[in-house]
Amino acid sequence: MTIHEILSKYWGYDSFRYLQEDIINSILEGNDTLGLMPTGGGKSITFQVPAMAMEGMAIVVTPIISLMKDQVDNLLKRKIKAAYLHSGLTTNEKRKVIENCIFGKFKFLYVSPERLQSDSFLDYVRELNVSLIVVDEAHCISQWGYDFRPSFLKIANLRKILPNTPILALTATATPQVVNDIINNLELKNHKVFSMSYARSNLSYVVRHTEDKLAQAIHILNNVSGSGIIYVRSRTKTALIAKELEKNGISADFYHAGLNIEDKNEKQNKWNSGACRVMVATNAFGMGIDKPDVRIVIHLDCPNSLEEYYQEAGRAGRDRKKAYAVLLVAHTDKATLNKRVAELFPPRDFIKKVYELVGVFLNVSIGGGFNETYDFNFNLFCKTYKLPVIPTHNALRLLTQAGYIDFIEEIETQSRVIILADKNELYNLKNTNSKLDCVLQAILRQYTGLFANYVYINEEYIAKKFNITNEDVYESLLALSRMHILHYVPRKRTPYITYTTSREEVKYILIPKTIYEEQKAKIESRISNMLNYAYSNDVCREKILLNYFGDNTIDKCNSCDVCISNKKKANYTLQDLIDGILYMVGNAPRTINDFITTLSFDRDDIIDTVRKLTDENYLIFDADNNTYKKS
Repeated sequence: MTIHEILSKYWGYDSFRYLQEDIINSILEGNDTLGLMPTGGGKSITFQVPAMAMEGMAIVVTPIISLMKDQVDNLLKRKIKAAYLHSGLTTNEKRKVIENCIFGKFKFLYVSPERLQSDSFLDYVRELNVSLIVVDEAHCISQWGYDFRPSFLKIANLRKILPNTPILALTATATPQVVNDIINNLELKNHKVFSMSYARSNLSYVVRHTEDKLAQAIHILNNVSGSGIIYVRSRTKTALIAKELEKNGISADFYHAGLNIEDKNEKQNKWNSGACRVMVATNAFGMGIDKPDVRIVIHLDCPNSLEEYYQEAGRAGRDRKKAYAVLLVAHTDKATLNKRVAELFPPRDFIKKVYELVGVFLNVSIGGGFNETYDFNFNLFCKTYKLPVIPTHNALRLLTQAGYIDFIEEIETQSRVIILADKNELYNLKNTNSKLDCVLQAILRQYTGLFANYVYINEEYIAKKFNITNEDVYESLLALSRMHILHYVPRKRTPYITYTTSREEVKYILIPKTIYEEQKAKIESRISNMLNYAYSNDVCREKILLNYFGDNTIDKCNSCDVCISNKKKANYTLQDLIDGILYMVGNAPRTINDFITTLSFDRDDIIDTVRKLTDENYLIFDADNNTYKKS
């Protein structure tokens, strides 16, 4: 089939988006390729279509396990064979996936970058017919990137094993320095680079300065129709703000990484279907989401970098219709952002202390643990040793970057089952134990493919559907597993720690300057750029963003709050503004919001002028009623 026939058959599209076909043709010509495509640009098509046109299988390296699962699920729905490997799978599951890959049963194998540190996995790769190597979120390979992950540096191992297999690297956010790092660290040869402009003509970037962010968010949502996302940095805040939105008549729900898979799926489905209008979320919400009609994204908390902001804001308006990205800023945000630097880089002695306590907590002896993976209850760890959560989390991140451990954050694996018995054994069971038979029959009726692969199940759904208790389902599955009728892997949520070197004595732990001082300086630079975006009032917002990514294609967007303000200012004088304010208060006391919503002048100019008139006693502020009246 041609690439256009593949696109039509599996994805139902008649044509490719801008640059997609160019990237695909580059891959089919055997070139190493780098694609710089903003959020919503259609990155997955650029490797999934050519892989379907090539003999063999594509290996896709991605750091986000939830996104890995989403993409595999989407491919399976399209009747395309795909699988993934990550630390949350059992040894049997990993072995089965590898065997199926060797026998050519998959077109796509998704792996975490940590998997490439395993010599045994690399030995298996030598036996595979690999047509394409894909590196998603490729900015993670750069120490200049906002999400540097040392494990990405191991991807070059695939190049040594598969020297003639083309590599496709993809990212939505990369500064010129990051682009150079991607090319060099992946050892791209005779490469081609394809870059979309970072400009989004349908997306208006807006910054609002307010001391009551929630009230401002409600005001905005009442004036902009359609689906939306509100981003915050705290799991607790997601639930609190969603509740406040509901109180104000705005349909809302909340989402964060600590929810179980069923809750996440239910909430996301409600939001996707329009049953819930606004999702209040941490940055755990967004990756892999393909909802095109998001009309507004509001940030109540400043991200640490413009890369993060651009990616999250870019989830608005993917249908290319008018949409808004709004950042709400208070006067305290400068101090809050600067404080994050200290949290991200706790003292070296503290980092060493955390390393030592991890070994004690996991009962790993000095000299032991090499290449071993351990379940790691992070919250219990902090509670046991009375450690502050955020600095401890960042200490583990720095120890990962320094190469002592791999700290893989909270992973939730759904319960899953595979049938091991043959039909005769199932028939004999039917005549011996009614409870076990009831649960087994419920699973056989509800799920397909159980004899060939592990299948995800939901114990609560089975219990409800077949009118049995949750406990009976769980106990019966354990019993069936002990009898080798099936293999049952219960749901589990846990972070993992892998020792990438044998456990060291604390005195030998070194955090290099490249990991600590240099990274700290880069974070400070990113935060400085974020603050410049948030507090600048005289430069086009989109121009600031584009220049940061090395894109100098526009001078002004004409749709951000700065551009609109400048257009308004060109059409009125200060006296016009004063006359309008005094006319309004001459008729009745007014709130500051009355002025902003009634007068067709710049918002910040209105606020500044009201304050000036109050200072000069032309206006009197009534604190009880929060209104201004004529003196």
